[in-house]
Amino acid sequence: MNELLERVLSLSDLNDAVDVISNGLKKPIIVESDHFFLLAYNSYYVDHFDYANQQTIFAKKCPLMIFERFVEKGIIDQLKTNDKPFRVDEMKDIGLNRRVVVNAKYKESIMGYIWVQEINNPLTEEELDFLFEVSFHVGKLIYKKNKLKQQKVEEVESYFRKVMNNEITIEKELKWEAADLDIVLPSIFCVMVVNAIHADEELIVELKETIRSYLNLKDNTSHVLVYRTNIVIIVGCYSLKYSPVTAALQIVENLLTNFDVKRYSNIFIGIGNEYQPILSLHKSYKEALEVLSIAEVLGTQENIPYEYNKIGALRYLDIIYEKNNRTKYSNSDIQILRAKDRESQTELVKTLEYYLVNNCKTKPTADQMFIHPNTLNYRLKQITDLTTIDFSDFNQKCQLYLDLMVSKKGDR
Repeated sequence: MNELLERVLSLSDLNDAVDVISNGLKKPIIVESDHFFLLAYNSYYVDHFDYANQQTIFAKKCPLMIFERFVEKGIIDQLKTNDKPFRVDEMKDIGLNRRVVVNAKYKESIMGYIWVQEINNPLTEEELDFLFEVSFHVGKLIYKKNKLKQQKVEEVESYFRKVMNNEITIEKELKWEAADLDIVLPSIFCVMVVNAIHADEELIVELKETIRSYLNLKDNTSHVLVYRTNIVIIVGCYSLKYSPVTAALQIVENLLTNFDVKRYSNIFIGIGNEYQPILSLHKSYKEALEVLSIAEVLGTQENIPYEYNKIGALRYLDIIYEKNNRTKYSNSDIQILRAKDRESQTELVKTLEYYLVNNCKTKPTADQMFIHPNTLNYRLKQITDLTTIDFSDFNQKCQLYLDLMVSKKGDR
């Protein structure tokens, strides 16, 4: 294997290196980037690739179904923590044969992954050692390739910053510059902003890379950039049949599903409306920021919609707050419930908020609060006995909800 290793180390082209490794091991090989984009494969063994590899080659990236299975099985975590080659068991339901994978590093950073499908005989210990040694050279080749792309990435990010700041107001000029940079502008888009102002730099990088990886698997018209203290995601779709806002909500679900709630408790998310002309990008961006400002003021995103078009009267929270201060207004019913909560360690104010948010429906309120419907009914009876609240009065319910939100702002 030493002669084969020396031959690979002499090569400066990633495709040539992959061909030599694949031919030397007599196995089909695929190399993916750290974001699971296809970088190279040996076409000589194309007929031997399993269904999973065929789909990767066809899509130029790891299919979402396979990526999600790898997350579920803990393989993605292993890729990031295990430096040595390890085996991934066969998964017949997704058309994946047994294979060996190793990360390709350059200066301690993971550049990508080398996947070797074990057709016929499994790799020997000597071949596994060779694969480990050669992985560093592959990592170096990927690094050099990425370096050439980095300038382009910075130019693309600069372009979108200018659009978000409304620095270019002529649509033709925007389209010309996009064409010069080979940017595929989406047919329809929205802007999603993740505010990580209270997070450390490591967490911001982790968030950005996770979002970028997820979007790369879903839709390559989307772009991710860090702008000031925010991670900005331009979520685009090729066709008007699809909804960028729906896609943005899927990103939110992915983040909430895969991350520790406590670690991410101080991160707020806003999603602007959908637009078609690229000139409206700054408008969707400002709308997303408005959602963030509401969540930041209240200190929580609990019961605050992510979408701008659903925040309703919360847009006027600052105005209401200022007027209440001027008139020295406070809701006496809420004050009574707060006093009761302090005295008896109850959660009547919280229950009132959840009940109003759920449109005064018992089951969804009880489900959201993780309590029995009978417990909820008992609390609601306490609320009506202690106060003048009438849940059949629409105007009073609206006033109550706004007063609750304003009181949260006042507590900050």
